[in-house]
Amino acid sequence: MGETVNPPARGGEQQIETRQSASSDSFPPLILASASPRRQELLLQIGLKPDLVDPADIPEDALPDELPRQLAARLADEKAAAVAERHTGAFVLAADTVVAVGRRALGKAGDEREARNYLTLLSGRRHRVYTGMSVVLPTGRQITRVVSSAVIFKPLGEHDIASYLKSGEWRGKAGAYAIQGLGSLFVRQIQGSYSNIVGLPLHELAALLNGNGFDVWQRSSLAASDQE
Repeated sequence: MGETVNPPARGGEQQIETRQSASSDSFPPLILASASPRRQELLLQIGLKPDLVDPADIPEDALPDELPRQLAARLADEKAAAVAERHTGAFVLAADTVVAVGRRALGKAGDEREARNYLTLLSGRRHRVYTGMSVVLPTGRQITRVVSSAVIFKPLGEHDIASYLKSGEWRGKAGAYAIQGLGSLFVRQIQGSYSNIVGLPLHELAALLNGNGFDVWQRSSLAASDQE
């Protein structure tokens, strides 16, 4: 999906208590439209702590004939737009990650049987991970991008699959695995952004923000200028 422009967001009530920060008076707030702990952790790696976490609640089913890349873009776009309606004058960030084998999108496994099927499908082959990210600017303008990475799994034996399922790590993960956890034992090679596979491509996100009025270096709690 390319760049989209939406009308200015409408104001509303915040869903989670905001944090107090020295920058809140001088910068538009950063709203994360995702409940994913992994995305919050990735933002913290570059010193960004959202002023508010306000997850979007929208259906995540694919549309008929919708390709995985299109699905990731659309869901990120819709999540950001929905949450931006509640927050006037903020930067609203949303993302959605889709694991794909060919034209087939693998979402979050609903149960252990589905997770087993996903892992069996991924065994010994290359798949792609698409993360759509969408930012609504304080002006109401919306920008959506998709980043793609490739992952190659080793052939998985029954012991690998059974042990991983027993760990429970597959729950709530696209494709039924987490590359930042025990799922890394299955990964023989990656091509592209590692953070994209986890759930948020940091390099591409920083470029998008920096190019649209959000100075990541100035806002980062890790930047040297903030160490006083």
